Amino acid sequence: MMQTENGCVKIGDDDMYYASFGSGERCAVLLPGLSDGLATVKGKALLLSAPYRKYMKTHRILMFSRRNHLPENHSIRAMADEQAEALDRLGIQEADVLGVSQGGMIAQYLAADHPELVRRLVLAVTASHANEVAAANIRHWITLAEQGNYRELMMDTAVKSYSDAYLKKNRFVLPLVGVFGKPESFRRFLSNARAILGFDAGDVLGRISCPVMLIGGSEDKIVGNDAIEDLAERIPGSTVHIYEGLGHAAYEEAADFNDRVFRFFDAG
Repeated sequence: MMQTENGCVKIGDDDMYYASFGSGERCAVLLPGLSDGLATVKGKALLLSAPYRKYMKTHRILMFSRRNHLPENHSIRAMADEQAEALDRLGIQEADVLGVSQGGMIAQYLAADHPELVRRLVLAVTASHANEVAAANIRHWITLAEQGNYRELMMDTAVKSYSDAYLKKNRFVLPLVGVFGKPESFRRFLSNARAILGFDAGDVLGRISCPVMLIGGSEDKIVGNDAIEDLAERIPGSTVHIYEGLGHAAYEEAADFNDRVFRFFDAG
C-alpha cells in the first residue's frame, strides 16, 4: 500500500504545508518553483506522489511549500531559514535536496547556511542571482499578477518554459492554460516573485560542501542559457547535465529527469 501524508508544520504563527510519500530510510526533500506562490501542496500528496512511486521503497520524499502567509518584503535567504526550521521540527537531520527554479535558489542558501541538513544537492533550471533574463521575466509576471491577469500569466509562463516540440504537440490544449485555477489573491505569488528580484547567493556558494549536481536546459528562456554554467563556476566540484533542446521545463519534459536525480542521491 502506497504511503502518503498531507502535513503541516508551524513556522512561528504561520503554517508551512508539505506532502510526504514513501517509507524508505533515506529522506529526499523537493522544493518547487515560483508556481508554489499560486497553489500550495496542501492536500495533494496522493496526486504529487505519482512520478515518484518507483523511489518510495527506498526514500521518504517530502515536497514543501513556502510558508502560507509570506511577508511582503521577504527574502530567499529567509525562506531557506524557514525550510531549515521545518526540517528540524519534523526531526529530519539530513536529507538529499532537489531545488527547482526558485526552489533551487532557496536550496542554495539551505546548503550554504545549514550544511548539516543537506547530504547531496541537485539544483535544476535555476540561477545564482536574479540575472537579466530572470529579472525581466519576473518583472513582467509581477505586472500581470498586479493586474489580476491570470490567463496571460499562465500562458506566458508556459510558452517560455516548454520546448517548441512540446508546445506544438499540445497546441490544442494550450488555449485552456489559465482558464482554471485562478487564486483568490495574488499576494503570495507577488511576495515570492519580489523575493527573486532581490536574490543573489553569489557570496555564499563557495561554502556549499556537499556533492552537487546542476541540471539545465539548453533553451531556457526563464533564467537564461548561461545560468547553470555560472553556477558551475561558483560551486567547486559540481557536476553538470544540460538537456539539449529543452528549456525551463526540462524537469517535466525529460523522461529520465527523476531517474537522474535519484541516481545521484543514491551514489553516495
